[in-house]
Amino acid sequence: MSLPDVTFGFGAHSGVDDIPDLLRAAEQADRDGLDIFSLSDHPYLADRVDAYAAIGFVLGRTRRIAGIANVTNLPTRPAPMLSRTVTSLAALSGGRIVLGMGAGGLWDRIADMGVPPLSAGDAVDAFEEAITLVRKLSGGGGPVTHQGRFYRVHNIDPAATPAPPVWTGSVGKKSLAATGRVADGWIPGHAADWHSDRYRTSRPIIDAAALEVGRDPGEIRTVYNLPGIITDQPLPDTRDPEGRWLGGSPAQWIAELTEAVLHHGAGGFTLFSPSGGMQDSRSLAVWAQEIAPAVRTAIVK
Repeated sequence: MSLPDVTFGFGAHSGVDDIPDLLRAAEQADRDGLDIFSLSDHPYLADRVDAYAAIGFVLGRTRRIAGIANVTNLPTRPAPMLSRTVTSLAALSGGRIVLGMGAGGLWDRIADMGVPPLSAGDAVDAFEEAITLVRKLSGGGGPVTHQGRFYRVHNIDPAATPAPPVWTGSVGKKSLAATGRVADGWIPGHAADWHSDRYRTSRPIIDAAALEVGRDPGEIRTVYNLPGIITDQPLPDTRDPEGRWLGGSPAQWIAELTEAVLHHGAGGFTLFSPSGGMQDSRSLAVWAQEIAPAVRTAIVK
């Protein structure tokens, strides 16, 4: 499966109590033509289903939509096993998986899972090494021996299935540079959008690091986690006084997202409920059936 140049997806919750709504939303999104669904990965929380178990289950109930853990809690999922997980999901689903990667954020809870804590700098180094190793253990070829600072494998055959695209949730300068060197996409943190200071100061770091290793920065898409309401009538203001996107009518969404693609190089959008709960059926349908097709049509004219 190859993703379109601009992807449209939705973010869902993976709480045990959310399972019926998650399955309903994913099946609806699959029918309506969305590209991807996004689940968080917090294995230390008992009220959440495991992100990769949930992704695999949803992929088994759908036919077109891809899944991503946004983002994978790497310290609790060592790179050699993570590579086996994502290549297996890709083989089972016809390639409908994107590997979301993070260096690890809540280290106190990660350490509670028995994982030795790393300094911030070492966590980013492990993150970059992990992406490299996941790819080494994918796509066929001869046995792999890797003796890195954080991961070591000896004489391990790669999976025949290629590694999926890798999108990161990088925030700091060091991890942003790693994204530029080795990743395929970037998800700005804290739901930052194309008008934010976070985007304006972060994306140049990615681009510069990509150029330093001979990569085309244009090949690294920016995919925005975008909370907001979809209203029947236009809103008088679609952004708050600080410039943060609030939402609006379908026409207002279409105009905003079209500008984001054409003038700011946006490569994708993941709709989240602004309330923090599951997306309602009506908003998800308008997002998939009206807003996404209209933006795609506008950007190819």
